[in-house]
Amino acid sequence: MQGVTVTAEPRVLSGRYRLDEPIGRGGMASVYRGYDLTLGRDIAVKILDRDLAVDNAFRTRFRLEAQAASRMANPTIVRVYDAGEDSETMPDGVIRPVPFIVMELVKGRLLKDIITEGPVPVADSVRYVDGILEALEYSHRAGVVHRDIKPGNVMVTDAGQIKVMDFGIARAVSDGSSTVAETTQILGTAAYFSPEQAKGEPVDARADLYSTGVVLYELLTGRQPFRGESPVAVAYQHVSEAPLPPSEIRETVPRALDAVALRALAKDPFQRYQDAASFREALDATIDGRSPSKRQVGALTSELYGPNPRQAAETARSLRQLSTDTTMKRTQAGPPVAWIWAGIGILAVLLISVLFWVLSIRSAPGEVPSNARVVPNVAGMTYERANTELATNDLLAFRVDEENADVAEGNVIRTDPEAGAAVSPDQTVRVYVSTGLEVATVPTLEGLGQDAATKALTDAGLALGTVTSRNDPDLPGGTVISADQTAGSSIALGTAVNLVVASGRVTINDVTGYTVEAAERELDGVGLTVLTQEDTACPAAAPPTVSSQSLPPGDVPIHSEITLRFCSGTP
Repeated sequence: MQGVTVTAEPRVLSGRYRLDEPIGRGGMASVYRGYDLTLGRDIAVKILDRDLAVDNAFRTRFRLEAQAASRMANPTIVRVYDAGEDSETMPDGVIRPVPFIVMELVKGRLLKDIITEGPVPVADSVRYVDGILEALEYSHRAGVVHRDIKPGNVMVTDAGQIKVMDFGIARAVSDGSSTVAETTQILGTAAYFSPEQAKGEPVDARADLYSTGVVLYELLTGRQPFRGESPVAVAYQHVSEAPLPPSEIRETVPRALDAVALRALAKDPFQRYQDAASFREALDATIDGRSPSKRQVGALTSELYGPNPRQAAETARSLRQLSTDTTMKRTQAGPPVAWIWAGIGILAVLLISVLFWVLSIRSAPGEVPSNARVVPNVAGMTYERANTELATNDLLAFRVDEENADVAEGNVIRTDPEAGAAVSPDQTVRVYVSTGLEVATVPTLEGLGQDAATKALTDAGLALGTVTSRNDPDLPGGTVISADQTAGSSIALGTAVNLVVASGRVTINDVTGYTVEAAERELDGVGLTVLTQEDTACPAAAPPTVSSQSLPPGDVPIHSEITLRFCSGTP
């Protein structure tokens, strides 16, 4: 086992985290039960493998992603408390870094182990996936995409609650991996990859929803939708093949869940659920007993995966077999491989051009079906009212939440197709609904030191703006006097908050010529300690006046001591 070796004397990382017995092992790290000596609590410590730890760039990504994950606090997410780096000396004297993260210790079982024990009841399957989606709904709003949702990263506590772990770590891995094979080697399996991950394309929150769809499928059927002899073969199937509806594998699965699973596993991200909330709503709807017919499930399969997915799957399987069959021998010389791929590319371009031409003809002006419906203008309406308006026109609404500062939260921004477009009855119209601006709560900053105030702003999702220094007779230097945002108010996430901080100094005037009483009153007012001393060298004055001061006029440290020499009023 790579990582930290547990000896008779427990190791303490960074002088704080004691390592106890190992409790888990993954594709890139080992997990130990531990104890936080500072806070006095049980923890779990994940130690990164040596092969990854030697990569400086990876360690930096690993730390940054762990810090991002540590800002998330939700009952369905395993908390990340800290991330750091220790070191160990190898037998050859080489000092190696030991990156680690400190997490909440969860008492329970991996969802992976529950699945291996046999069929999971449908009600439990829905409950487990709903918990995963609750975690994703929170993390996606926080701007964190998990990228590696799978049963091995999901805990079920003794109380039956879902806990999702390893947020951000998959991003650190995938950003440093150039191929599917490399990424798969680190993450352990391609069985839960989204098509865009398998193709090495950029991913967003919808990739997590696809992976959750794979987990739902596996819970319902006891097997993953795509299986192969190698991770690359499985990734290929994610891109090109259609899954069977779960009820065709396990008859006790309601067809309503067929529709949910197939929608979640759509190859095109735009055909999937667009956010975790929509996925959860679809799951909840299955509990109400609304179930599509077998014909409707077939129509959905055709919509998502093509008119004849079985034939497409067989064709793809045959091509793959021919390309890997080493028993077949050529009887004559064939064209170069480059020419073959060039021909395939040209053919693909021609087919796409023909398809585009056919669609253009079908949508040409003047050929709108006689029973066409016109998309009404629902911009500015609430989603509920817009849904009713579209239903009145025999159209189906599909909600897509979108951040927008100009449209009130819950109101419609636009539709696709746009208002006024002629469409067929029962067509789905995407309704983009404003979520408003993501906001943060301004923390209390007055009285904090500048470093503490900066941390409080960062933790709240805000930024430090300009810092203005101001003299204050009572506050130590660097203490926040005021902020330009009111504590407890809600402002846009990422807003810069300007601070006024104490300089630690006060300004004193030239008090020579003042009466001693007036000088003392002025200097006491700015917090200085005033001492007086009679000046016998100056002429007598009545009343006594200040002849000199030990500190020159200008800025001096707060609570300074100043001596005033004065001319006595006695002749």
